[in-house]
Amino acid sequence: MKTLIKLLIVTAVVFSGINKTFAQATKETKKIAKHAEITKMIIDASYIFEANYANPMRGGQRQLTSPYDLKVTKDTITAFLPYFGRSYMAPDPATTEGGIKFTSTNFSYSSKQTKNGNWNILIKPKDKNITDWRDVEQLRLSISTNGYATLDVVSTHRDPISFYGTVEPITKR
Repeated sequence: MKTLIKLLIVTAVVFSGINKTFAQATKETKKIAKHAEITKMIIDASYIFEANYANPMRGGQRQLTSPYDLKVTKDTITAFLPYFGRSYMAPDPATTEGGIKFTSTNFSYSSKQTKNGNWNILIKPKDKNITDWRDVEQLRLSISTNGYATLDVVSTHRDPISFYGTVEPITKR
C-alpha cells in the first residue's frame, strides 16, 4: 500500500512538472507570436492605436471611457482623439467640434526598432493649414513588443498631450 501511495505521489509530481514546463513554453510561444505580429503591423503600416488613457500636459491622467483611436495605413492616417489642455488659438465660433480629429493622406512615416525590440514611429502630417486651430505637427508612437503603446501628439497651437493604450491589427475591428 505504501508503495502505491509513493508511486501516486511521484506520478503527480512528474505530471505537475511537465504541465508547468508546457505552460512556460506556451507562454513564451505566445510572446514570440505577439512580437512577430506587432513587427508585421508596423512594417506594413497597418494598425490601430486604441487609447485608454489621456495624459495632458496640465492636470492629471484621465481614463477614457469612450473608444478613441488613431488608424494608420500606408496611404491614410485617421485620428479620433480627445483633447484636454490649453489652446493658444481660439476655434471658429461656428465650430462645435473639439479634440484631435483629422484624416490625412499627405504625411511622412518613419519607424525604427530599438535594441530591446520596441518600436519608435514618427508620423508628420504635411497638410499644413495655419488657419486650422487644431494643426497637428507630429505624432510620436512608442510601441512595446507586447502591444502596449504611448502616443505623443504635438500641435502648433496647443499644449502637447500623451495617450496610453494598445496597438491592434485593423482586421480585428
